[in-house]
Amino acid sequence: MATIYIDNTPFEVPTGKNLLETCLTLGQDLPYFCWHPAMGSIGACRQCAVKVYKDENDTKGKLFMSCMEQVRDGMRISIADPEAKEFRAHIIGWLMTNHPHDCAVCDEGGSCHLQDMTVMTGHNYRSYSFQKRTYKNQYLGPFLNHEMNRCIQCYRCVRYYKDYAGGKDLDVFAAHNNLYFGRVEDGVLESEFSGNLAEVCPTGVFTDNTLKQHYTRKWDLTMAPSVCHHCSLGCNTTAGERYGTLRNITNRYNGEVNGYFLCDRGRFGYEHVNSISRIRKSLVRSNLPEATDKYTALQAAAQAMRQGRVIGIGSARASLESNYMLKTLVGEDNFHHGVSDAEHDLTELSLKILKESSARTPSMQEVEKADAVFILGEDLTNTAPMLALAVRQAVRQEPILEQVSKANIPVWQDAAVRELVQHDNGPLFIATPTTTKLDELATQTYFADPDSIARLGFAVANIIYPESPGVRGLKNDDMHLAQQIADALMKAKNPVVISGTSTGSEAILKAAANITNALVAKEKTAGIVLTSPTSNSMGLAMLGGHRLQSAFEAIENGYADTAIILENDLYRQAGEGAVTNFLKSCKKVIVLDYLHNQTTEHADVLLATGAFSEADGTLINNEGRAQRFYQIYPTTEDIQESWRWLGELGTIVAHDQISWWHGYDDILGAIVKEYPEMKGIEMVTPPSDFRIAGQKIPRAPHRFSGRTAMRANINVSEPKPAEDPDSPLSYTMEGYCGQPPSAMIPFFWAPGWNSNQSVNKYQEEVGGHLKGGDPGIRLIEPDPEHKVSFSVAVPEKFEPMDGHLFILPLHHIFGSEELSNQSPPIQERIPEPYIAINADDALRMKLDEGQLMPFAIDGQLYQLPVKLSTTIASGTAGLPVGLPGVPFAELPAWAILNRELQWKPQHQTTY
Repeated sequence: MATIYIDNTPFEVPTGKNLLETCLTLGQDLPYFCWHPAMGSIGACRQCAVKVYKDENDTKGKLFMSCMEQVRDGMRISIADPEAKEFRAHIIGWLMTNHPHDCAVCDEGGSCHLQDMTVMTGHNYRSYSFQKRTYKNQYLGPFLNHEMNRCIQCYRCVRYYKDYAGGKDLDVFAAHNNLYFGRVEDGVLESEFSGNLAEVCPTGVFTDNTLKQHYTRKWDLTMAPSVCHHCSLGCNTTAGERYGTLRNITNRYNGEVNGYFLCDRGRFGYEHVNSISRIRKSLVRSNLPEATDKYTALQAAAQAMRQGRVIGIGSARASLESNYMLKTLVGEDNFHHGVSDAEHDLTELSLKILKESSARTPSMQEVEKADAVFILGEDLTNTAPMLALAVRQAVRQEPILEQVSKANIPVWQDAAVRELVQHDNGPLFIATPTTTKLDELATQTYFADPDSIARLGFAVANIIYPESPGVRGLKNDDMHLAQQIADALMKAKNPVVISGTSTGSEAILKAAANITNALVAKEKTAGIVLTSPTSNSMGLAMLGGHRLQSAFEAIENGYADTAIILENDLYRQAGEGAVTNFLKSCKKVIVLDYLHNQTTEHADVLLATGAFSEADGTLINNEGRAQRFYQIYPTTEDIQESWRWLGELGTIVAHDQISWWHGYDDILGAIVKEYPEMKGIEMVTPPSDFRIAGQKIPRAPHRFSGRTAMRANINVSEPKPAEDPDSPLSYTMEGYCGQPPSAMIPFFWAPGWNSNQSVNKYQEEVGGHLKGGDPGIRLIEPDPEHKVSFSVAVPEKFEPMDGHLFILPLHHIFGSEELSNQSPPIQERIPEPYIAINADDALRMKLDEGQLMPFAIDGQLYQLPVKLSTTIASGTAGLPVGLPGVPFAELPAWAILNRELQWKPQHQTTY
């Protein structure tokens, strides 16, 4: 620790930090532009100037840029010094020389860092009165709007896009004093993290184009804390609503999970909430085409339950509470996971590995600190995008530790660090069926079929710890690679092994577990990260339940005749023929959902449920972290949470066990009582009766306007605001104005800080944890007493089959996930269906790029255009998962080729 003096006031601060970060941590208001806590310092804008003195006798001092100055014991500085203030005012004046006077129409207005800093420096009038420099704006795709004239040349955009996120198609172009930040030509930004430019940019150069379609100022949005539903990582978000329409998603800082950023699917996939496919009214088939009121729908569902033998089918995209209520309603023996049987088994295996492993699952922010990474089977950019972004930061750790620390350069000196390190990366090994976007960073890539990938993993574990089972018949090249990976993991201080369910291979998961167990057996600190298919896959697995196929068999064999389906399109979980036969065999089908789909078309009773923006619930992410999402705005009485529908339904059919549950807190208490391993979820957020100074926490900022006018079509007098019985949040701007508990922060705002940069006022230290701790509670931790064990299920070598191809699942960040597919901006980025095959196989089959290839999987016929691949293994092929126009197939699976092709693959023994 060091003692520094700011305007003669002493402070105890950590050494090694830069002075700007330290001042902000201490609550000082010091303007800045180019600096960002996730990206460090480059000293480009000169806005953060302070006066630094030699000692207490120095009265003159010198101006220093605080973001470039390291804290040292005894340092004396002044923020309020007149010369420093005048310098900062001049800087903002120069930066504003060519900035347009368009705050009133700028999409960033009211949440603009430039506005905040301009006011903070006291800059009121511009001395420049001549013609301004202007630029032509570019089309950058459906996600972002570009207004280059607002640029102040802080370089944040290219530093984030190129250096941090690894993008290639956005840069700075300069001649003399003309700087242009954009693409070489108009076109869609290729990075899957481009949407963060809207928050990284301190002005209105890059803004959310989806918000522009239904624009609302930040202070007129009703907001609440939420959790992304588009993958298993559980990124924290803030969702904003106006007039009953979800308007935007922004990042909600969590120092353990997503930090300052989101992927584009998480940021722009929200439009499914506003989709024309939304179910706004409950329906009873006997009353069609008229909609049904809530009471009639409940009575119809209750009657179907009384007259039938009922099973329940849950959902990995529904909340923990909704799945639990359904399981309680139908009984443990009648509750089925609404996922494919392969997904069910893989998620169960993942949960078992995490529970029994002696290695801890690191958070995403901890993954960024890993100094060696081995990825088995996962294309992270497409299955868990923010984890891929974390790996991009992790590859810098070894060069920083080895080179930067020796050169005595602070890690936050970004320009100096990157100049020293250049293109050096730490050890990153990737073994996948085909190319990924992280391959450019990899020390070594290994493209093979899932069994060969698993065999490589088992070999690595055996080299690290010989008591782990070995692999017979491994090629010399593969053994050499296994030795290289094992050496890198053993040398590292903080190695991480990443795998998941996306290849559909149990062997790969077991191999990943063996590697981390081998490292632990050698007394190494190691981490294992396993991705899951859907936002609440882990929560559903922790609840327990039967396979989907057993639900089909229960109806087929007459053990049940009525099904309740919870937020689930079964046509995405099983073959079309099997699902159709199941639904038609049911005497009654009760569906709870918020989007029309193939399954809802078969419903006898359809109950209109709230989407994530209209519901309260808990999700458990891939690491076992339970997190709460809140209802953002009140809905009509026709729409309510699935768990509320099920609770009311249970009360009607006289299920005493749930008839006394009157609200959200009661359900949480019941879950904890029945599932001791979930103890802690009741403390993820404060209970519904929590108050601060007797007040609730407002969802709307204190500047919120137009409340009376919003309801003028109902009554010219202002009606009583809606009340929320399930949380300490209010639907108004009235309530406690201070900082709430971290899990309940509806928006970030502080006096003088209207933009997202205000998050520094909520952190214990800038870039660190939120005050009071980051949201969420981990339910799974390694057992140090558990004896290290190893799987012996080493797969045999893959052998191609005559007249067949082994079809592997391929995932796309835009297109494979169900909910975001309903968002128009995302739809513009979804690729056309295809089948990816080995280029040599295509040559032997006499197939060209784009030519249609017929094949069949489990009786389902396909005919898709060919995409040639030089990396996918011969005898295998890749089929995109979830894309519109691609029927469901439980992959991996053997495909029967059209016999007319007369193709015989070359015999292949190993990879």
